[in-house]
Amino acid sequence: MKRFFQNPLAIILILFMTYTAVFSGRYDGPMDWLISTLLFLPGILIGLSFHEFGHAFVAWKCGDDTPRLQGRVTTNPIAHIDPIGFIALLFIGFGWGKPVMVNPNNFKKMRRDELLVDLAGVTMNLILAVAFTGIWRLLAQFFPEFLASSMGSIVNEIVFNVVYINIVLMVFNLLPVPPLDGFNVVTEIFNLRNTSLYYTIYNNGFLILMLLILFDITDRILTPAVIWCFDTLVMLFF
Repeated sequence: MKRFFQNPLAIILILFMTYTAVFSGRYDGPMDWLISTLLFLPGILIGLSFHEFGHAFVAWKCGDDTPRLQGRVTTNPIAHIDPIGFIALLFIGFGWGKPVMVNPNNFKKMRRDELLVDLAGVTMNLILAVAFTGIWRLLAQFFPEFLASSMGSIVNEIVFNVVYINIVLMVFNLLPVPPLDGFNVVTEIFNLRNTSLYYTIYNNGFLILMLLILFDITDRILTPAVIWCFDTLVMLFF
């Protein structure tokens, strides 16, 4: 992440995205924006925290004690929230958590264990999406009167947001662009780590990602995938 902020062009892209967010009408109704943000906040905190916890826990179980020593084998959001990434997520709709540091040399089977660690975050998001869809179904079946109340509508929206945000985090992180998990998954599956292609993409990954976001390419890819995952979960539970 520090490499990214050392790139002047990347900083310009962040500033441009901030400018776009400010003049997009997002903040025309400050109270509406604040209420919407508060309703999304539990989903963001849960999704990011459990995603990074998944990486840390699996790395620890695979033999690397680094995440445990750094206090990352926890679901406490304080251990996983990157302040700048969190603020960016709230205000411009794109952000990041604090990456889990691992030492692959400590793994029992390096390539296999790296793949497991890479998949752990998105797997945790999938588990959360499934679990909260189940909770949503139980609330709808056994407490319909509560959901019809003012407090119930708030709870209903928060649970919906938890499901939605975890699906978005899962799909987004599977994109094969560094520093996202999808790039590491592809790297391990096709054993690309010692190739020139790997280092070329790795060194420019965040910049590539920002350009994809800036030109709405990620949105064109993510939106159909997110809708399909969400509809599938709803179909399975409702």
